[in-house]
Amino acid sequence: MRVEVLEERGLRFTDGVPVRAASAVARLGDGWLVAQDDATFAAWVLPHAVERVRVLPPVHGLDTFEESLGTKRLKPDLEAALGCEVDGRDGVLLLGSGSSDARTRGAVVDASGRAVVAELATLYDRVADLLRLDRELLNLEGACRVGDVVRWFHRGVPGAGDPTRSVDVDARGLAAAVLGRTDPAGVGLGSPRRYDLGEVDGVGLAVTDAVRVGDQVVVSVAAEDTDDPRHDGPVVGAALVVLEDDRVVASAPLPHVRGHVPKVEGLAPVAVTRASLTLLATVDDDDPDAASAALVLRLVR
Repeated sequence: MRVEVLEERGLRFTDGVPVRAASAVARLGDGWLVAQDDATFAAWVLPHAVERVRVLPPVHGLDTFEESLGTKRLKPDLEAALGCEVDGRDGVLLLGSGSSDARTRGAVVDASGRAVVAELATLYDRVADLLRLDRELLNLEGACRVGDVVRWFHRGVPGAGDPTRSVDVDARGLAAAVLGRTDPAGVGLGSPRRYDLGEVDGVGLAVTDAVRVGDQVVVSVAAEDTDDPRHDGPVVGAALVVLEDDRVVASAPLPHVRGHVPKVEGLAPVAVTRASLTLLATVDDDDPDAASAALVLRLVR
């Protein structure tokens, strides 16, 4: 198996402002909705424009957050995006990472660009309990639909004894909770899965996003040299990995992009054939002044 980069572009809003920290992506209408983990609004990448979509209200009057300004602790950290249905219409479900009270919200954006937001802290608390983690160490970075459940991946820090794991969440219940139609505390949860994804230069690989393709799940993984899931570190390797249940069946390293290892944090399927899989990937360079890259990748089996 190998990965080819077919296309690379920097994402900018139509007014020229960079799309920041592209942490998740899912199809919405005629385009793609890209979450920014350090902002309250998303980027709707359409054929001839990139529009802002308000996902969350401002936090203390702020819409963007930066470590250098001391506001990183306030960011919503939307890290997972997947397609969903809202009253018969297509939409996108966005989920925070869960490591602080600022990061436990979910939102559903419909095809008109309207967002509904809910506080899901009780659900995040239950997921942390299942994973036997303090909530502040929870780092839910990717999710995909697998049958009737959403498989939600905790990235973890493998080198610190916290491997990538996942929890299955009842898909209908999760959507209903975000739409305010049921109590998040009652959404069904399944048993955790644990993944051994290998390492690069002694740094463990951990999941950053996931998509389902047929009977398999394809995940983007990164080896980020940090001991704390809340703090960024140098990325020494990245790959795409094919999973069957909790077992790795194939993997391939990601080629360098812009001269360095791409930290892919968003993944969405574009086209599937018997011989290959084409994916849209978004890259978070952890630089608020840089335009996040969108990559078209081809995974050749």
